[in-house]
Amino acid sequence: MSKTIRLTAAQALVRYLTAQLTEEGDPFIAGVWGIFGHGNVAGLGEALYASREALPTYRGHNEQTMAHTAIGYAKQMKRRRAMAVTSSIGPGATNMVTAAALAHANRLPCLFIPGDVFGTRAPDPVLQQIEDFQDGTVSANDCFRPVSRYFDRITRPEHIMTALPRAFATMTDPADCGPVTIAFCQDIQAHAYDYPVEFFEPKVWRIRRNRPDESDLADAVAAIRASKTPVIVAGGGVHYSEACDTLQAFAEAHNIPVTETQAGKAALAWDHPMNLGPVGVTGSKSANDACHNADLVLSVGSRLQDFTTGSWSLFSKPGVKMVGLNAAAYDAGKKGALVLQSDAKVGLEELSAALGDYKATGPDPQSKADWFAEVDPLTDAPSDGNALPTDMQVVGAVQRAASANTTIVGAAGTMPSDMHKLWKAGKPGDYHMEYGYSCMGYEIAAGIGAKMAEPHRDITVMLGDGSYMMANSELATAVMMGVKITVVITDNRGFGCINRLQKGTGGEEFNNLLDKSVHEVPSKIDFAAHAAAMGAEAVHVGSIEDLEQAVRAAQASHNVSVVVIDTDPYPSSPNGNVWWEVGIPEVSERETVRAARANYDEMAAKR
Repeated sequence: MSKTIRLTAAQALVRYLTAQLTEEGDPFIAGVWGIFGHGNVAGLGEALYASREALPTYRGHNEQTMAHTAIGYAKQMKRRRAMAVTSSIGPGATNMVTAAALAHANRLPCLFIPGDVFGTRAPDPVLQQIEDFQDGTVSANDCFRPVSRYFDRITRPEHIMTALPRAFATMTDPADCGPVTIAFCQDIQAHAYDYPVEFFEPKVWRIRRNRPDESDLADAVAAIRASKTPVIVAGGGVHYSEACDTLQAFAEAHNIPVTETQAGKAALAWDHPMNLGPVGVTGSKSANDACHNADLVLSVGSRLQDFTTGSWSLFSKPGVKMVGLNAAAYDAGKKGALVLQSDAKVGLEELSAALGDYKATGPDPQSKADWFAEVDPLTDAPSDGNALPTDMQVVGAVQRAASANTTIVGAAGTMPSDMHKLWKAGKPGDYHMEYGYSCMGYEIAAGIGAKMAEPHRDITVMLGDGSYMMANSELATAVMMGVKITVVITDNRGFGCINRLQKGTGGEEFNNLLDKSVHEVPSKIDFAAHAAAMGAEAVHVGSIEDLEQAVRAAQASHNVSVVVIDTDPYPSSPNGNVWWEVGIPEVSERETVRAARANYDEMAAKR
């Protein structure tokens, strides 16, 4: 008979978490973010307190942004480690659903442990309980089901012995990786059970490197060998597989140009001759022209979302073939691609060996030179000192102030487009962009997570005023925890990016810019004063030159720093020569909308 130890279910869960290790011997769960409330304070809170030395618990100010911090950590760690997040049973839990969706879209591990209603149902309905009039088994936590890669509800203390191994198997699987939700009934957290001692023995979770199927490999090799102008689309899987050097060697050996998605950016240095730059709607003309002319597309570690594919209009050469090299067959086989289900590093190595001396036509170096000749001047300081600077000029100033150790962090709005096109990333880890879910409010929280993952890096967060207004509270967390980040806020007084999209699809400016909305009082938000009130060193600058100096000073400071600059909401960076499908009304009284719809119909017909 095996030995047992009597623990509450919450104590058992925490003890199990501390025993799950990486190959390097570190705890896979690096810490727990939690706001205690009804549903997790008595059971899980007590268990976390007892294990606070082995498993640190951090407190933020909003459940969603705490989870963004955990996700930012996992992303910067290349999915090698993760964090957990816990909440109360009701609003705290549903606050995290958006973050779970973000982790799901980006294929990133995060362990969600929301409190749940009573397993016994004796006191139903309890505080914060959602009642379903047709289904007595439903709670608010069922909202996590479609945005979790694995979902379980703990209604008996022994359930964790099956749920937790499944949870870790999911978070550490390259194909299934994503968020896991363990909904934990609050009374069950406190129930005791005699658990087998061996359940808590240390376990190492190795990230598998699956090799491609021989027949699939042969098909991919034959397709590539038959192509003359192939192109590589490098996605986030290149980083997560730590395959950046392998990708470079593959591209050089076979003379195949590389284009980079938002998640794949920095897989190759920006100035590497095989790197044609960013791909897709937020991409460069050099990269997109290569994709338009490609007779084969080798997608490596990308889920091929519409911004990457130009709503599937980008790969437009008649007869173009797709090869999907991906740990997940679901992503590899999109649009009828030849599936090469494999770890990116191993897959590229075996593909290269099988290709032998095959060489493609190669990239056109002039196209890349032409692109930079077009966009580099856009990042210079404005010649008219009285003009409001553009976001492109802000990107240029921050780039000039950056060090070789800077990681730039961003998410939604204007920044993803301008930084994907314009930011010159020198090495892996320099570029941290959440554009799988394009979630406003990710930036500051993720900056904290990225800094916790790699404390030696200079983390610089760039976001607009709209995103800052949505989720700024973790700035105070960064100050109180002493997590040094630099935050650059561009104040264009509203949602400038979506306002441009509204106008670009024939619409009238409406409900996006603050002073063009139904407000009786003009906006007078002092972001520097607000940031200073939360403890940050904050300054509002009036020019690009002052911005560059302020960012340098912020990076030299030991404190959390915020730099604010007013920008022009209207200019945008050049079109990368690719279409993006946005639904435009078929019927409208306005000529601009009818003209936009006519262009839409024309582009859709070409796809």
